[in-house]
Amino acid sequence: MSEIIRTYEGTTAVLTLSNQSKLNALTTAMLRQLETYLTEIEHQPDVRCVILTGAGDKAFCCGADIAEWGSLDPAEFARFWVRDGHRVFDRLARFSKPTIGALNGHAFGGGLELAACCDIRIMSAKARIALPEAKVGIVPGWSGTQRLARLLPEAVIKEMAIFGRQITADRAFQLGFVTSFSNDTIKAAHDVAETLCAVSPRANELAKAMIHGAVGEDRAAAIEMLGSAAAAATADRAEGVQAFLEKRIPKFDGQ
Repeated sequence: MSEIIRTYEGTTAVLTLSNQSKLNALTTAMLRQLETYLTEIEHQPDVRCVILTGAGDKAFCCGADIAEWGSLDPAEFARFWVRDGHRVFDRLARFSKPTIGALNGHAFGGGLELAACCDIRIMSAKARIALPEAKVGIVPGWSGTQRLARLLPEAVIKEMAIFGRQITADRAFQLGFVTSFSNDTIKAAHDVAETLCAVSPRANELAKAMIHGAVGEDRAAAIEMLGSAAAAATADRAEGVQAFLEKRIPKFDGQ
């Protein structure tokens, strides 16, 4: 059965892609589970970090399950499969809490695009990343030519998407796509997650929003979230709400 397994270890939520018979390929059900879990976790104040990984040691995720999309007509493929995937991946990329991708194995196609949505990535020393879509007559559809282009040099994206080259963990580290590589990615991810206990979760959230605003990841929402947070902390906001409830004209003093 393909699914995403959610577990908690202290203040860290771990989401594990579990579809080992197909190298953790993503199905429609898994996309829906991921979206649901992210929404639930985001509203849990005791959770400080999310680790995303795959079951087994062969693959983090080899992409989208071809049995799910292979028979779709062009309109369905574009309007639903691609757009729905984008919506879920954007949800992860714009998640307010820190996210760590523990790439326990290969990350190909949609799996690489999923990994790109995490804040940092730790990769198995034996793993590789690739964009092999052209081998089955399609192109990257879940931000492989867009979000990845902000994380990797143009020549490297072309090397993978056009020429089919695979990138090793060592090279991915040299390119800055992963922060480190390890023989035990889950342990390494938990070690990073533990450091978050010593820092302010609110400061983390604000710093992440500011960085996203700079690089163009959900820039409009990031700017309005920061502005709204500042406005919500003012005495004027408290006065405005209270005046509305009391059906009177507010007396703002600029505080």
